[in-house]
Amino acid sequence: MGTYATLGDVEGKRVLVRSDLNVPLDGTRITDDGRIRASVPTIQALAEAGARVVVVAHLGRPDGAPDPRYSLAPVAERLGELLGRPVAFATDTVGESAHQIVNGKSVHDAVDGLDNGQVVLLENVRFNPGETSKDDAVRAEFAAQLAELADAFVSDGFGVVHRKQASVYDVAKLLPHAMGGLVAAEIDVLRRLTEPDRPYAVVLGGSKVSDKLGVIDSLIEKADLLLIGGGMVFTFLAAQGHEVGKSLLEADQLDTCRAYLARAEARGVEILLPTDIVVDTAFPSGDREPTPSVVSADAIPADALGLDIGPESAARFDAALTTARTVFWNGPMGVFEVPAFAAGTKAVAYALTQVNGLSVVGGGDSAAAVRALGFADGEFGHISTGGGASLEYLEGKELPGITVLED
Repeated sequence: MGTYATLGDVEGKRVLVRSDLNVPLDGTRITDDGRIRASVPTIQALAEAGARVVVVAHLGRPDGAPDPRYSLAPVAERLGELLGRPVAFATDTVGESAHQIVNGKSVHDAVDGLDNGQVVLLENVRFNPGETSKDDAVRAEFAAQLAELADAFVSDGFGVVHRKQASVYDVAKLLPHAMGGLVAAEIDVLRRLTEPDRPYAVVLGGSKVSDKLGVIDSLIEKADLLLIGGGMVFTFLAAQGHEVGKSLLEADQLDTCRAYLARAEARGVEILLPTDIVVDTAFPSGDREPTPSVVSADAIPADALGLDIGPESAARFDAALTTARTVFWNGPMGVFEVPAFAAGTKAVAYALTQVNGLSVVGGGDSAAAVRALGFADGEFGHISTGGGASLEYLEGKELPGITVLED
């Protein structure tokens, strides 16, 4: 399985590129363009090789119908700035060709009119219900419409390769295809995590244990150390018999957490939980100032909820991570968007920059957090563009968007 270079000479060919341009927006303002920047090298390389590049991507979850809140128009503008070349933009969903409009032309006319080295971005592919349909025939029909626009397909949206969707999976069956440089780099890093230099430490955060069941189950067998923070930690603390007040709690996962703790102990894998917690009496909102306080993790008041790991825990996490040779991190330690509850996440991010080995920020909220807190991408070994895809790969699950390329 090779990268787009295995397609051979692409000069004059129409190349459909599935990118991941699912960036956070504040209205029409892009608040983190990391995924766009990560997508540029493959698009740029194809354009410089003389391909006529047709980019498809999604934004958010518009539920199979056009929704101006999820338009890729701001992304097209930013992509053009980063490429240093104009990017034409389709102003309607891909579907009935009569309604595919880009700069006043139908999409077919626009694509046919591309010169070598030119780029067009189609509107949000999820505006068409065929993209995410569970019906194979419906997806295949939409994929056939996409395939009509191109001579070859390049899969470069790592954040969606775990999805069996038309522009990720089905279209690859219809066109000569290859892996993009971004996806190839992501897979290479994740393979290194399956045979890590040791000690191997994994930091897991985010809100729910139930979101991480598969990866915890897998990593107990592979990691030397698991550090748990974020909202999910309170289910672990409750499983140990501690009061967690109004903190996020998944009562139906208490037995699961007890089983994880017992398995880890039996295998000699340390699960490091916070010893102190930053709490408040209410979740941060715009109508009140935060009133944080630090309490022991085994003495959270009944009227308080935990919103970050405490300073003692942050120091312990930092010390543990500096001894590791391989670190994977997925999920913030607290509500990092609010400065009063960002210190734990910032401490973990800083610790990863000091790792003498491979440090991987596992996409999603973790990637957004490190950038929001002022860290540069180059300070880490790798920042993934796909949190869900990274987790499923580490769980050992099949990624449909990868396996379909392996022919």
